Amino acid sequence: MADRDTLPLPLEVRDRLAELELELSEGDITQKGYEKKRSKLIGAFLPKAPGKGMDPSVPHERRTPVTPGSSSRYHRRRSSGSRDERYRSDVHTEAVQAALAKQKERGKMAVPMPSKRRSLVVQSSMDAYTPPGEEHIGHQDTSSGSEEEGSMQGEGTPTSSQGSINMENWISRAIHGSTTSSTTSSSSTQSGGSGAASRLADVMGQTHLENHSTPPDVTSYTTDSIQVERPQGSTTASRATPKYGNAELMETGDGVPVGGRVSAKIQQLVNTLKRPKRPPLREFFVDDFEELLEVQQPDPNQPKAEGAQMLAMRGEQLGVVTNWPPSLEAALQRWGTISPKAPCLTTMDTNGKPLYILTYGKLWVRSMKVAYNILHKLGSKQEPMVRPGDRVALVFPNNDPAAFMVAFYGCLLAELVPVPIEVPLTRKDAGSQQIGFLLGSCGVTVALTSDACHKGLPKSTTGEIPQFKGWPKLLWFVTESKHLSKPPRDWFPHIKDANNDTAYIEYKTCKDGSVLGVTVMRLALLTHCQALTQSCGYTEAETIVNVLDFKKDVGLWHGILTSVMNMMHVISIPYSLMKVNPLSWIQKVCQYKAKVACVKSRDMHWALVAHKDQRDINLSSLRMLVVADGSNPWSISSCDAFLNVFQSKGLKPEVICPCASSPEALTVAIRRPTDDSNQPPGRGVLSMQGLSHGVIRVDSEEKLSVLTLQDVGTAMPGALMCVVKPDGVPQLCKTDEIGELCVCSVATGTSYYGLSGMTKNTFEVFPMNSVGAPISEYPFTRTGLLGFVGPGGLCFIAGKMDGLMVVGGRRHNADDIVATALAVEPMKFVYRGRIAVFSITVLHDERIVVVAEQRPDSTEEDSFQWMSRVLQAIDGIHQVGVYCLALVPSNTLPKTPLGGIHLSESKQLFLEGSLHPCNVLMCPHTCVTNLPKPRQKQPEIGPASVMVGNLVSGKRIAQASGRDLGQMEDNDQARKFLFLSEVLQWRAQTTPDHVLYTLLNSRGTIASSLSCVQLHKRAEKIATMLAERGHLQDGDHVALVYPPGIDLIAAFYGCLYAGCVPITVRPPHPQNIATTLPTVKMIVEVSRSACMMTTAVICKLLRSKEASAAVDVRTWPPVLDTDDLPKKKPPLLYKPSNPDTLAYLDFSVSTTGMLAGVKMSHTATSAFCRSIKLQCELYPSREVAICLDPYCGLGFVIWCLCSVYSGHQSILIPPSELEVNPALWLLAVSQYKVRDTFCSYSVMELCTKGLGLQTESLKSRGLDLSRVRTCVVVAEERPRIALTQSFSKLFKDLGLHPRAVSTSFGCRVNLAICLQPHRLGKLADQGTSGPDPTTVYVDMRALRHDRVRLVERGSPHSLPLMESGKILPGVRIIIANPETKGPLGDSHLGEIWVCSGHNASGYFTVYGDEALQSDHFNSRLSFGDTQTIWARTGYLGFLRRTELTDASGERHDALYVVGALDEAMELRGMRYHPIDIETSVIRTHKSITECAVFTWTNLLVVVVELDGSEQEALDLVPLVTNVVLEEHYLIVGVVVVVDIGVIPINSRGEKQRMHLRDGFLADQLDPIYVAYNM
Repeated sequence: MADRDTLPLPLEVRDRLAELELELSEGDITQKGYEKKRSKLIGAFLPKAPGKGMDPSVPHERRTPVTPGSSSRYHRRRSSGSRDERYRSDVHTEAVQAALAKQKERGKMAVPMPSKRRSLVVQSSMDAYTPPGEEHIGHQDTSSGSEEEGSMQGEGTPTSSQGSINMENWISRAIHGSTTSSTTSSSSTQSGGSGAASRLADVMGQTHLENHSTPPDVTSYTTDSIQVERPQGSTTASRATPKYGNAELMETGDGVPVGGRVSAKIQQLVNTLKRPKRPPLREFFVDDFEELLEVQQPDPNQPKAEGAQMLAMRGEQLGVVTNWPPSLEAALQRWGTISPKAPCLTTMDTNGKPLYILTYGKLWVRSMKVAYNILHKLGSKQEPMVRPGDRVALVFPNNDPAAFMVAFYGCLLAELVPVPIEVPLTRKDAGSQQIGFLLGSCGVTVALTSDACHKGLPKSTTGEIPQFKGWPKLLWFVTESKHLSKPPRDWFPHIKDANNDTAYIEYKTCKDGSVLGVTVMRLALLTHCQALTQSCGYTEAETIVNVLDFKKDVGLWHGILTSVMNMMHVISIPYSLMKVNPLSWIQKVCQYKAKVACVKSRDMHWALVAHKDQRDINLSSLRMLVVADGSNPWSISSCDAFLNVFQSKGLKPEVICPCASSPEALTVAIRRPTDDSNQPPGRGVLSMQGLSHGVIRVDSEEKLSVLTLQDVGTAMPGALMCVVKPDGVPQLCKTDEIGELCVCSVATGTSYYGLSGMTKNTFEVFPMNSVGAPISEYPFTRTGLLGFVGPGGLCFIAGKMDGLMVVGGRRHNADDIVATALAVEPMKFVYRGRIAVFSITVLHDERIVVVAEQRPDSTEEDSFQWMSRVLQAIDGIHQVGVYCLALVPSNTLPKTPLGGIHLSESKQLFLEGSLHPCNVLMCPHTCVTNLPKPRQKQPEIGPASVMVGNLVSGKRIAQASGRDLGQMEDNDQARKFLFLSEVLQWRAQTTPDHVLYTLLNSRGTIASSLSCVQLHKRAEKIATMLAERGHLQDGDHVALVYPPGIDLIAAFYGCLYAGCVPITVRPPHPQNIATTLPTVKMIVEVSRSACMMTTAVICKLLRSKEASAAVDVRTWPPVLDTDDLPKKKPPLLYKPSNPDTLAYLDFSVSTTGMLAGVKMSHTATSAFCRSIKLQCELYPSREVAICLDPYCGLGFVIWCLCSVYSGHQSILIPPSELEVNPALWLLAVSQYKVRDTFCSYSVMELCTKGLGLQTESLKSRGLDLSRVRTCVVVAEERPRIALTQSFSKLFKDLGLHPRAVSTSFGCRVNLAICLQPHRLGKLADQGTSGPDPTTVYVDMRALRHDRVRLVERGSPHSLPLMESGKILPGVRIIIANPETKGPLGDSHLGEIWVCSGHNASGYFTVYGDEALQSDHFNSRLSFGDTQTIWARTGYLGFLRRTELTDASGERHDALYVVGALDEAMELRGMRYHPIDIETSVIRTHKSITECAVFTWTNLLVVVVELDGSEQEALDLVPLVTNVVLEEHYLIVGVVVVVDIGVIPINSRGEKQRMHLRDGFLADQLDPIYVAYNM
């Protein structure tokens, strides 16, 4: 054992240490006392720490007091989980501590701890939480964790020397990330491979994420020095109202508000992630596109197998003894008749008293009875329910082996095939459905069970046993003798020699959770019993103690089958007794002087913990201790520790016999009990680094990352064993290579029941040698075990195929990772056995996920600390990064029937987002190393090479135009007027009573209306009021603060009559003054309004108490109340003279949070109205329904101006009324038989969500949309195709033509560029079955590179784009490169430039940005047509010729808008549109209702709104990270989960991402959870 000790300690010191450990584990001494005594004991042997001059085991001054929790936790060890203790390796614990210490020497690193809302913390532990205000994280704050972890020492055996590594606190709140040690730079630093751990996460070096419009880089300051200069204009308001979402925060831009906790955390994150980039990988594979994903290249220095090709190992001859029975039933018959009194099985009650002794006589009689009754008493004589060869389920609890044994042998005698399964406890046990599939596929119709078990099954109200989920219909048959009839004298079972019929089926759960049935033939069953008898040296009437599950595996083979062949006496210890008394098996060995015991390493460990209660233990009778999970790499520590303690109690070292087994190959190898105690068992100390490359390297001094294995003996008698490569062709491994063990023997399973394909791959394998020839004519069976055959034919097992995870080309074993995680402060946080490790595939590679149950008493801080340490330990020891580490509340992971963790079910829950963790740490930055290379921009080609006539690079120039206004002859009377005010006066004279406007209220009745003359008269009175009360001059600006309605329209024309310039402003919301009023104030100030006009109600509101809290009310300009108008007419209306003067100002807040006002001249306004009139064919006889906000853009123009110009009647529906009555708009459209209607996306969404279930009732109310010819969504963004399609689908039943719905497109420089779909009449001839002509699918990845690549619908990475409507008359469009300003070819992505008579004439002061913005309105191309003056829209898009022809027979040019340049995010050199990432995220989980993304110093921040319980918040973090990686090749930096309604949306239904960002940085979102991905 010396090779495992770092300190050579004398034996008596070790014994004393062992006693100390046990005293501590029993709670007899405190942790402090333990440490004191311990350091005294081993102080003399400790090497002095270099350079420190002090003994490292002397406690540090600042050690934290030991909490009662940390010492008392040892009391709990006895009842801890089930699959647990096999992982206890003390050397391992020690290695982990050393790895952590190593990490610590590299300097501390603070990583932000996730922040949680209080209500979320309460569930786990309230007192542990630091309220947000107090928790300040900065770089200076490294002392917040404890400086020393008193409980760092492992609870190991005396051999471990953790005390010598007195860990300092190596980080304050977290982790010091480190790479997944790609093996690219294994230089001399890497001794045994742990040097790699020092290379830190490469993740976001400048090369990794290049932001071209780089924000101010705040990554270099500490949190305290970040400051933001605010423009003077808004200081007053912003200081007073630091509320989230208000317009003042708009211009924080890329700065960071001071003192934001969030910003401090992000700061830390950025600092942590700014590490040097690893050298790039050389080769790539193409992911069906130019976007290249890196492939891990094998490192030239990585270890390679160098040995010779291995030879197949042959076990000794199976020596058939003459009196061996010809079949197992024959054996039962022999013993049942010769020695009926011989005990066969003794069962125990929970007090450890013998409950029942089953003799061979009783077993024989009862099995016959069962066999007779099943064959003859089920069904009728003519139609028996079961016939020989049928499968029958055996459902028996773990504490009733006798009933099971009787039923099993009854089936064998009746020639039925027993299928033993677990007792289903509830209707939806984890994995129970899969068992049901197995029973169904085996055609099981009868289940045998015991009386007690039958009573305990869940029953329905009628007393029947319900059908379990996924199970076939079963007849439950109770096997107790008293319920069965005696077989007639002349009936006798037919006992044959063992043949090739199936004897039984053992179930096996696969990695993915599916359950397979392994069939074992009668001959294999008998041969296996013979092989076990020979290798274990079983003799008649020996006593054997069995602690294992008797229904399958080693417990079944030794305790039910081989025992009967040899007439042995089995003492069965149920799991329930072991829980109460872990020593029970040892006591039974003593009591019965048993020769053999079958246990798992868990049972040995429990005995270690409990053995002090027992004085008179004597194990000298044992000649063999079979360790069933001896093949688990971690069983060795239990074996060693057990021997250490019990050697003094008579246990001989050579008695311990680990074995390796698998459901497919039965017993693979077993160590023989020898009498020769001098021959030490085989040991292998292997390098983890080598193992991950599949190579065996005996480890050099590097003690950190090693795996110590014990041998599991040699191959079974009569078997041939070899090792083949785990994947691909079954080729023999070299002698120093790890592979899958294969066995050729009679004694193995023969197939997976009913699955011929899988059977062929597993049970019919022909291993090849190096020249490709099979090594044997007989097929081998794959065991599912990974390992190698060492010297002397000894087998070593290094892991299971099921637990294998291949990450970046290296192989890791789930069990090894579990062991490392548990060795980090064992027992403190995580329940021992309750930890699951699995891999998920994200972005073409496996990623490791660790899920553990945390103890209810651990604090937030603790768990985060523990998680960070686990990450480091796994990195240090395995050199692999963990992708996600999640902690769930105790007892919430799905369990298997014996109490272990149901792995596949846990993985399933994780992937579908229903695991509900209470802590999550994602580390995609460290793990994901195969992202495509950041894009380097290519310089554009110069003008000379590209322009040839109208071609650019061989393509037609991307330009298009609407109809030419000059050539259109129409009887447009209004054309002769230059000014709208004149048009109104003319209409008031010619058609005075023609109604122009009708306003509806929420009930759908007319609230008010205006005819031409009424509007004219009202406007006159307002003009008088402005002159008299307002004393305004021509050209003064007037702010109109009105709710949507008629007053607004009258006030607008009143201003024109008075020669003033109107600005429409949305009034403040009475329920939300604090956030809405500052915006009003801002617009009034920025627009330099000389006075405000409004209604009496709003007047009051502006001067209210709430208003004065939000803004300084004394600085309002004069406010005029238009409810109180003067009676007299103005003496003279203002006659404007110059049509190029300002008509009105249009102010709007863009999605990036900028307030921008544009100037509209009289010329532009008239041209605009004319263009719309021609496009929409508007005449006085028409009615148009409008459900829009009338404050800016096209919405204002259609609401206020078009009716006056074209004379049509506008039915006005304020969108706010729809919140009361969602059907209002559509009912009005139907009632007024409207042909044309305009709405916004928010209105469409309200209808889709609010009326989704009411279409039937609306139909019955007579709602009919069949007359609607055009329904236009007024928008300034990429068309929301999903919304328009679902709207069209939903209302198709109400007569809406699917092609009636279309979108418009406008922007600040030109309020409407496209409007109206194609006329339906033209399309009707082509048949509506054709594809929608206006939708194309483009490749999203090409789009990121600013290219357009059209793909088929449904192809991967495709993005549907809808045309933005038909280009308005008089509008010309060209697509230009936003950087070089050169024209682009057809179907190229570029900025949309527009030239038109109704372009705005410029910005009206965007805070001090005039110079910057001037080229938005007058840009020229750098080559080609350099004369035309264009306005830049700021939107990316492309033009495409379609197959459609328009009215003039020309082919139609469609404009596709992709997104705003301001919104686009430059990440890794590529251009991303937030909406694409948001769409992906919203799809990932049903509870995500809305999502918004933005960047912050190169980090991608994803904010999701959660519609569900707060427990679901943490489920979203991994899902969001996965989907963004998979679909966009981006690593999410921060995931923020917030309540519904937090993401701000403007009146047009657009997300205000910049406001959200400011709110996030200023800590105003009140998030449920914030996760900082590493």
